[in-house]
Amino acid sequence: MKIGDQVSVVDEDLSGVITTVKGNIVVFKDEFGFTYQYPKEKLVPKNTSLYENIRIEQKQEPKKVISKKHQKNQLVLDLHFHNLVKNPNDYDSFERLFIQKEKLLEVLVFCRKNHLKRLEIIHGIGDGTLQKLVWDTLESQPHLDFYNKEILHHQSGAVMVEFH
Repeated sequence: MKIGDQVSVVDEDLSGVITTVKGNIVVFKDEFGFTYQYPKEKLVPKNTSLYENIRIEQKQEPKKVISKKHQKNQLVLDLHFHNLVKNPNDYDSFERLFIQKEKLLEVLVFCRKNHLKRLEIIHGIGDGTLQKLVWDTLESQPHLDFYNKEILHHQSGAVMVEFH
């Protein structure tokens, strides 16, 4: 490095022209007229001709690898009672709710065990008893978020669950 060379400071946004060299200390002036002192090892020459013959090679961005588990659609659990048992008329309302809750808890355990990220629970639109059961059960579960699938809550017959 000699007087008149352009230099840049390593790890800082500073550059300028060398005005003095005193042993290991280099003094340079930036474009605004301010002077700075730095040791030689903190400076690099700012010589554009060094980069003229270097060929720039553009590489393709690597594709993001998504596991097969996360590529498929979320698991769907339909809690309509006729989908859960063979003879729905053989059960009273309390037994129906108990079986629906057990199925819900069973599927939540399955999702966690298999590291699934999303679950759609279809409870249907009715008097709201099953919907309340589903929401109460989900509120008692750790490490998950859930929300109505539709924007209008009273029109939603399904809940989306996302596991953490």
